[in-house]
Amino acid sequence: MFLFESIPWYSAVMFVVVTAALIGLNELARRSKWSGLALFVALPLVLTVFVWPHTAGAGSSTGTWFHWVKVYSALAGCLGFMAIRYIPRLARNRWALMFPAAILGLNILEAVIRDFEVFSLQGMHDGVFMVGGPWNIMNGVAGILNLLTICGWAGIIISQDSTRDMVWPDMVWFWIIAYDLWNFAYVYNAVGDHSFYAGAALLISCTIPAFFLKRGAWLQHRAQTLAFWMMFTMAVPAFVSTSPFAVESSHDPTALFVVSAVSLVANVAVAVYQVRRIVTRRLNPLRDELWTDLPDYQKVVAANPQPGRTPSDAVLAA
Repeated sequence: MFLFESIPWYSAVMFVVVTAALIGLNELARRSKWSGLALFVALPLVLTVFVWPHTAGAGSSTGTWFHWVKVYSALAGCLGFMAIRYIPRLARNRWALMFPAAILGLNILEAVIRDFEVFSLQGMHDGVFMVGGPWNIMNGVAGILNLLTICGWAGIIISQDSTRDMVWPDMVWFWIIAYDLWNFAYVYNAVGDHSFYAGAALLISCTIPAFFLKRGAWLQHRAQTLAFWMMFTMAVPAFVSTSPFAVESSHDPTALFVVSAVSLVANVAVAVYQVRRIVTRRLNPLRDELWTDLPDYQKVVAANPQPGRTPSDAVLAA
């Protein structure tokens, strides 16, 4: 195959199992404060002390600085989002609402740095086969654009139902798709032999809930599914490397180039569209929500009514 060496039927089945498990765990975590604390505090403490030092050490495929930073930054995001969800004064604090954008930007920046680092690598490094090349630079630029087009965090709201989801109406579908394309290209470039699960399955597991289960809460879905995946893969690194279910990348330079080119084109398109919107409407991306007139935004706001605010308020203020 173009992207991967081969995908046996049992690996395809496992792909569905992994995706479904991540979606299910995400749903469990968002149901209550206590389930979130058990999964994002108690479980990581046990793994940090008793498991990861033995499974994610030097020389393992998850023993790099990036994996350790990634798991804790994902957990920090989950806990920070829980604080905003369950502490009302934080949900009303504009400074606190900068945290979701900051932690998202940090995670993107970590990956961009790693993409640039992989550019000069060839062969086995830390248990992962690397094929560095110009595609790393292309996708690093796409990641920077994706980071710069994060907008509208001042409009984050908390749903008033039992799940208390963190809803970001200005994080619309085309930015999410551009992120998915960039992130898949990053995983394919930097840890290609993990990308069948850590790229495709992981991204699908947060995009499906964002479009079909709880619209507007993509970042919450992303942080939680990423945290679950990182905890699992650091505890069982052989799953994506030497287990019967592992799927190897083709390591084809053409595939690497095409995946990164698609990522770059998508993120350039979003950036151009956003700049045009900012200029023509004279908006301040550090303060204003940019997409209040789009149906995607309006559906999210209408589905999450806030005390003292009608669905039309954001549109009238734009």
